[in-house]
Amino acid sequence: MKLIVGLGNPGRAYAHNRHNIGFRCLNYFARAHSIPFERRQCQSRIGFGKTEDERLLLAKPGTFVNVSGNAVACLVNKHDIPLSELLIIHDDLDLPLGKIRLRQNGSSGGHNGVKSIISTLRSKDFPRIRIGIGRPVQPQGLTEVNEDTGIIVNYVLGDFSFEEEKVIKSAIAKVTEAIDYFLAQGIEAAMSKFN
Repeated sequence: MKLIVGLGNPGRAYAHNRHNIGFRCLNYFARAHSIPFERRQCQSRIGFGKTEDERLLLAKPGTFVNVSGNAVACLVNKHDIPLSELLIIHDDLDLPLGKIRLRQNGSSGGHNGVKSIISTLRSKDFPRIRIGIGRPVQPQGLTEVNEDTGIIVNYVLGDFSFEEEKVIKSAIAKVTEAIDYFLAQGIEAAMSKFN
């Protein structure tokens, strides 16, 4: 069984935030495959389903993004999921808006949710799909936009503009294509096709 986790913050107030693109992608994928999120387990809303070849467990952690690791580790352990069969979907500030990238493993890239997962699993060896949300425009007078300025936090917890939303909707559909390809062909083939 493969475990696919979308990262986001729970609650309506966060639903359309840039940081919630993982939830939105997983919701789209779930609808495409008629997989309802009917149960709660490991602090997550989960749904079971299958494609032609794979049994699937979809999960949206009900923790906040920055502490996603506890929910993910609980599901991995409960269902005995090898880390190669875990797929994390999350936003990425360092990719242009709407660009998607698949990775087989690696560092958190500064994403606190992925950092939490790596820390809790004690491993960087799990696939992920990153969706570009771009970076905020640097205000005049600031030499650097980073976490300390609070601008990044406000940006990721902000909603996409009307124009950005058009790009993001297309990216969400592309992520479902990438997940389907990953399930059928594996991470390396999916990376070759979508990166």
